Amino acid sequence: MPRVLITGAAGFIGMHTSIHFLREGWDVVGLDNMNDYYSVALKRARLKEIEKEAMKRAQRFEMFEADLNSSVWHELGYIDFDAVIHLAAQAGVRYSTENPKAYLESNILGFQSVLEFVENKQIYRFVYASSSSVYGKSSKQPFSESEPCNQPESYYAATKISNELMAHSYFKTKGVVSVGLRFFTVYGPWGRPDMAPYIFLEAARKGSQIKVFNFGKQLRDFTFVADIVDGIYNTILNYELFNSADILNIGNGSPIQLMDFIRTIEKITDTELNKHFVEAQPGDVAATYACIDRISNKLQFRPRHTLHSGLEKFVKWYDAYYDEEKR
Repeated sequence: MPRVLITGAAGFIGMHTSIHFLREGWDVVGLDNMNDYYSVALKRARLKEIEKEAMKRAQRFEMFEADLNSSVWHELGYIDFDAVIHLAAQAGVRYSTENPKAYLESNILGFQSVLEFVENKQIYRFVYASSSSVYGKSSKQPFSESEPCNQPESYYAATKISNELMAHSYFKTKGVVSVGLRFFTVYGPWGRPDMAPYIFLEAARKGSQIKVFNFGKQLRDFTFVADIVDGIYNTILNYELFNSADILNIGNGSPIQLMDFIRTIEKITDTELNKHFVEAQPGDVAATYACIDRISNKLQFRPRHTLHSGLEKFVKWYDAYYDEEKR
């Protein structure tokens, strides 16, 4: 069976990616430092879901709990991999203004460790997570991969731009082929508690107040997690189409105003949210809008989920997960 290393396996996208690869007949090795940026219990629950899938498929899932900047690479060096998917990172645009050192250590030095591993092991298929945050306020809409990304609005965005430059330099100097996927506002079951979809749904269920930044005028290219995972898998499956340090947008391709997103949650949950309208936060971009022509042409990528269908699945998971917690 082919084997993939997935960093950030206990993360939101990492969990869904791990399960998808298991279903497609791959063995999966996960790496995650299980930090407490948000609920470790949620991360543990995600790992249990991956383990359940591996048992159901009679396939192997092996988990390494370690930091990217540790000796774990020595242990992993004894394992043969057909692909590496690097999803681990210190997440959060706003938190990067408070603790930039965490982003330097994880997103820059950690990425360097991954690059060295891919080079030393001569791994042919290497995909890593970039972000729509690399586009700044001066970027033209819709965001295209050809757009210069040299005016980041946050330190988090700066680290993601740096990853793309590092990958480019490793292709130029060492011949390491890579694909950086710029994710656009991912949501869905098992999502991160620090992100707006989770915060809004939690407020709907608990009756708490939400802050609506930029007075609800923000536009986001909300993308359901299963569509993101399809893109990751198809990139690995069709890796012969890539021969450089490539970059691809992966999003829904149709931005939605934040207030419309909130109204959809209100409709599904039959709840009117208590909204407190505030100004935009430092580091926020007013709108994200992905041009997905490139990934569509290369990989025939087409998002399959509407906002309503995606949020219905998110709400269903949320209610089931917290109902189970109460028992």
